[in-house]
Amino acid sequence: MSDQIRASHILVSHADAPQANTQLSAEDAMKQIEALKTQIDGGTPFEQVASENSDCPSSRQGGDLGSFGRGAMVPEFDQAAFDLDVGALSGVVETAFGYHLIYRTE
Repeated sequence: MSDQIRASHILVSHADAPQANTQLSAEDAMKQIEALKTQIDGGTPFEQVASENSDCPSSRQGGDLGSFGRGAMVPEFDQAAFDLDVGALSGVVETAFGYHLIYRTE
């Protein structure tokens, strides 16, 4: 397994996430992230959905986080990203920042 991967993500923050600054409820955030996954599964390009909906500054790059090694991200994100095959989209991953969809690009 490679020491470095490249991935993109979409973040939907919610008020219960310790590292988030939003008033969106966790329930509404989950509905939103699930709807975004449905859009992607239906053929809308990941980069477009990320650019239009992600709460992360990486949204300006279509969600691209660049290359990173193990331990560079919070543990839940790190595990999910490294478990994905190249070209695969994760299910919803919860971290201290909110809910993520992760797309492994390399």
